[in-house]
Amino acid sequence: MIALIMALSLIVTACSGKKEAAESSGEQPASTGTAGSNTGEQPPDKVTFRIFNGVAGEKDVNTNETTIGKMLEDQTGVNFKIEHLVGDLNTKIGTMVAANEYPDVIIPDAGINQLLDAGAFIDLTDLIEKYGPNIKRVYEPYFNLMKAEDGGIYFLPFSTVVNGYIPDPNINQGAFWVQRRVLEWAGYPKINKVDDYFKLIEDFIKAHPNEDLTGFVTLTHDWRFFATTNVPNHLAGYPNDGEVMVDMQTQEAKIYAGTDYEKRWFKLLNEINAKGLFDKSSFVDNYDQYIAKLTSHKVLGFFDYGWQIGSAQNALRDAAKTDPSQDGYRYFPLPVTFDGGKDQYLDPPGFVNNRGFGITVSAKDPVRIIQFVDNLLKEENQILVKWGVEGETYLKDENGRMYRTQEMIDKMNQKFLEDYGFTVFDWDWPQYGTNSTLADGNAASPGLQPEVFQLSLTEADKKILSAYGVKTYAEMFAPPDNRPWFPAWGIQKEQGSPPQIFEARKTELQRKYIPELVLSDPAKFEDVWTKYTTELNKLDIAGYQQWYTERIKEVVAKAQGK
Repeated sequence: MIALIMALSLIVTACSGKKEAAESSGEQPASTGTAGSNTGEQPPDKVTFRIFNGVAGEKDVNTNETTIGKMLEDQTGVNFKIEHLVGDLNTKIGTMVAANEYPDVIIPDAGINQLLDAGAFIDLTDLIEKYGPNIKRVYEPYFNLMKAEDGGIYFLPFSTVVNGYIPDPNINQGAFWVQRRVLEWAGYPKINKVDDYFKLIEDFIKAHPNEDLTGFVTLTHDWRFFATTNVPNHLAGYPNDGEVMVDMQTQEAKIYAGTDYEKRWFKLLNEINAKGLFDKSSFVDNYDQYIAKLTSHKVLGFFDYGWQIGSAQNALRDAAKTDPSQDGYRYFPLPVTFDGGKDQYLDPPGFVNNRGFGITVSAKDPVRIIQFVDNLLKEENQILVKWGVEGETYLKDENGRMYRTQEMIDKMNQKFLEDYGFTVFDWDWPQYGTNSTLADGNAASPGLQPEVFQLSLTEADKKILSAYGVKTYAEMFAPPDNRPWFPAWGIQKEQGSPPQIFEARKTELQRKYIPELVLSDPAKFEDVWTKYTTELNKLDIAGYQQWYTERIKEVVAKAQGK
């Protein structure tokens, strides 16, 4: 991600991202020519647009039911009714396509190519030119990367890095997580080898035989299956480029499915399953059940991405604020690899262009929608959706540095974040990416503001970080290497194209064989592995790798202005 931006003298962000209010005097933001600007005209008529978000497990909501959403409605007259996925994503989108009827906006996640192929999204180019000065300010450096083959721009990626890049002190990307009490019990050992990680968990369970503990769970539900299949890649010391590992020098892409890396990982899971340390329900639990287990106090460890376990982490944090004795049930991230070598869990800056916010052919007023988006991207409104309102959720010191008081931080439990609108406007909107800075040098996202991060730490946080000789969680991990193509998974693949078909068939094989690899008798592991790799090798691996290598080199060339 970094390379994309640095090549353009800008910096772009990846898939993690999150949250200037109007002045406390109550004045509306200055006009930029979009709906809702304070130019003396009558406020626009109110309208509600429907958004379908292709992610399950989130709450449906009207944006104007939140503090931030109501303020944006007052500016623009626009409310959005957000509906989330229930059931299977492909089935849901397939039904829309068959009927050629869509909500006004779709945030389709992994189903985006299905909608693009169906012509479900309108071309935003002219709308941006006429009504989107702020959209152009944020996205214009990347328009060439955003354009489809016909030259149109059919959706807005969730974020770029605007202004300067600031690193995240938290872990919102991948890690091996373990309950804090396990580390405290063991004397805060340095754990960077996967064998040592599982040995720690096994020893803790042996020392606590009456607690009915689960050693390790993994997430396999629906599109989140990557939380299980990506692990060998990370253990080998590579970042999350999706299905491939990319050589830093040659830019050649290779799959890790079917390799010794994958074999080594699933053999490990097979071994811990034989010892009774693995949760067999991992292969049938849905996402909600998985999150419930993480908050049950019974699960000691798992691999996942920080952004995907936010609700569990928040619930555990909130409970520990009320009762500090429960802090030990919170999870701590570890940079585990196969052999303890350099990890690459932290994402470099990058540009994700296969996820985004698209206005559909069924939208009743695309102009009002694009005007809302443009208004949202004014800096004062990016401050609103990320920091909130000055005097309520943040303050400024005499040097203009933005901060939050301990009282402000303490009140920001999950319910407050939802009611205020911070969770609603957190990620699935065109926005300043998480690692952006504001024009005055403050972090766009409060959690990345050093003053806020340090103040947000509890005494228990400070204790465990100090035990490892660091001040932030990110310091536990190796800095990311610059990768101009990052993330490779963000390179678009047409529905029905050879690479898309390859990935679908590979995933089918993994869904079939991985449960058997993990849950089988250890004596049968080699036989199952042979069956799996025999089927996998029937696919066009060479063609897939060649396609990816060519696309990666094209992205690098574009980033370098060639």
